[in-house]
Amino acid sequence: MKKLRLLLVLTVFMACNEPTPVDDLDPKPDKSGFLSAVDISSFPEIELTNPVFYNRSNQPTDFLNILKENGVNTIRLRLWVNPQSGHSGLEEVTAFSQRLKGMGFKIWLSVHYSDSWADPGKQVIPQQWQSLSFAVLKDTVRLYTKKVMEKVNPHYIQIGNEINSGFLHPHGNISTQTAQFKELYGAAAQSVRGQSQTTRIILHFAGIENTPWFFNVAHNIDYDIMGLSYYPVWHGKSLGQLRTILIRLSELHKKDILIAETAYPFTLGWNDWTNNIVGLEEQLILPDYPATEAGQKKFVATIRDMLLKDVKRGIGFCYWGAELIAWKGDVATNASPWENQALFNFQNKALPALEEFLIPSGK
Repeated sequence: MKKLRLLLVLTVFMACNEPTPVDDLDPKPDKSGFLSAVDISSFPEIELTNPVFYNRSNQPTDFLNILKENGVNTIRLRLWVNPQSGHSGLEEVTAFSQRLKGMGFKIWLSVHYSDSWADPGKQVIPQQWQSLSFAVLKDTVRLYTKKVMEKVNPHYIQIGNEINSGFLHPHGNISTQTAQFKELYGAAAQSVRGQSQTTRIILHFAGIENTPWFFNVAHNIDYDIMGLSYYPVWHGKSLGQLRTILIRLSELHKKDILIAETAYPFTLGWNDWTNNIVGLEEQLILPDYPATEAGQKKFVATIRDMLLKDVKRGIGFCYWGAELIAWKGDVATNASPWENQALFNFQNKALPALEEFLIPSGK
């Protein structure tokens, strides 16, 4: 009898002390702050050509108002250190961000730490910084980031753009100079934290392959949100695999997660003579997502719902190149390689995909 009573006591004790499943501990996520974002970094340049944009009812309407009316709540802007043209430099980005804030948009800043495009295969140190020692470079990064924060004060900031290989090469190469990469990133993060208690830092990786390795290397650096680029033409056509990666990464690292860049064509046609990035059926997700207005709309809705419904820590997505119409004319060879993936058709009319940026009520 004593043995039976002891067994009962131990059983009750063990039952009471079993770990509660994580899902039971975490409340239902609040998606009220979900980011429906577009990257329109080239708009200040495009706007100088005075294009006329049309809303879904085919009425001439201000470009930014069209975005707002369709549920876009966040604008992503790239920032280059000393761009040759001046476009995407700090002066232009500061002025544009102030204008956007005045309209009620949140600002998401993608700081490239380069004078031009930075991506997985190209992380070129700004020309004026190239002769600096590592110690001086780190201090320069800290001061530059502080200046950016003082002028723009974004709601979200990326330290580097698509930094699969690190940034500020060769000093910040994540594979060969891991410690220095973390120091440079930390210097920038320190400046963000010193200027704002609310700005959230995004760590941005392009694609889904090698994400476990990258985020494991970066597990102890200071950031708030995981951001992935996803383009079917470069990162695979399996939306199921994308969904799985998003869930696993966010749960493993206990971080919010979003799609930082994505896009899809509404046609395989051209509207100028500049070679397009996507122009072949083999680059599409077929048969579910054809290069049609309906196919583009379905793709955007799928990405949105994946982050909104399927990924518990999903907080939003950003459509890249929403503004990239053929703004230099229909025979330009140095204009838009993206006009068939913009969110406006070849007559500059808002496409049905824009309707998917408005978050359904009750979600």
